[in-house]
Amino acid sequence: MAQKHTVMLVGEAFTESDERAGKPFSGPAGGILRGLLNQVGLSSDECYYTTVFHLRPPGNKVDRLCGPKGEGLPGYRALTQGKYVHKEYEPELVRLFREIDRINPNIIVALGNTALWALCKKVGIKKYRGAPLLTHTGTHKVIPTWAPSSIIEQWELRVISLADFHKIKRESAFPEIRRPSRLIYMEPNVEDIWRFYEEHLKHQPFISCDIETKNKTITEVGYGTADGRHAIVIPFWSRHKIDGNYWRTFEEEKEAWRIVRYINTTHPLIGQNFNYDMMYFWKTMGIPSPFFAGDTMILHHSLQPELEKGLGFLGSIYTDEPSWKFMRQDHATLKQEDE
Repeated sequence: MAQKHTVMLVGEAFTESDERAGKPFSGPAGGILRGLLNQVGLSSDECYYTTVFHLRPPGNKVDRLCGPKGEGLPGYRALTQGKYVHKEYEPELVRLFREIDRINPNIIVALGNTALWALCKKVGIKKYRGAPLLTHTGTHKVIPTWAPSSIIEQWELRVISLADFHKIKRESAFPEIRRPSRLIYMEPNVEDIWRFYEEHLKHQPFISCDIETKNKTITEVGYGTADGRHAIVIPFWSRHKIDGNYWRTFEEEKEAWRIVRYINTTHPLIGQNFNYDMMYFWKTMGIPSPFFAGDTMILHHSLQPELEKGLGFLGSIYTDEPSWKFMRQDHATLKQEDE
């Protein structure tokens, strides 16, 4: 009985060397890809190789398969700005999804923007790489990453792809998307905050902390446990009220700030770009953070100074969280570094 292919790798289209060999990833890009697979411990027996287009585009440029919107595939967005894949190539997508059904892998790797477009009807490989997604049919798990051809052009992308392939190796063990378990307390009253502190924060070796800001004020303060399982958001602004005030009375708000002051002045705190948060606590509310324990942005920069340092990028590298920044409608309270 043949071994099941747990990983399906989907590239863009055939290159000249692929065309000669009659199979994908036969040239230099294939060498890059196999090097990444070997480095994370994925054998070729576990992998199935294919492309969105089983053909070589003119000039090796996939946008040569595109035209204006009226000539594009119905239901698919532009592959690049103003360029839609011609309707005549619909059989290529039908063939691709038949391959997916036949192979039934635990995970599909979208190698580059064209594969992301075909599998998930999304574009923007830089935004989505590293995030577990579903095919637009909702049937199979996908992790997008950089195409090997992009790594050849920009070698610094290899270390990012390697991190993605470590995640792909882990995710190949099961077909479903598994999200880390989180319990986040929202819209608390003062009693809820004190109860959360006593039950979850009081005896932590350190507490993670984050703030959101708007118009030079702190709109929310968040605290989380060291294991990441429990968190609470303490709001000081509400988009649902005319005056924008979350708290019913001044006394309640003052007590909420008193709790924040108590936590900040008695516990080790760690956060992303936490120098910014500490400055904001001090300048707006006069709250010090004397037991500063670490800044994840600085720690990451110490390990990988050549890589991006935003929280979204760190989440894609170090966690199994989804791309949460794409889930929110209001970006006004985000720190620039989080985008």
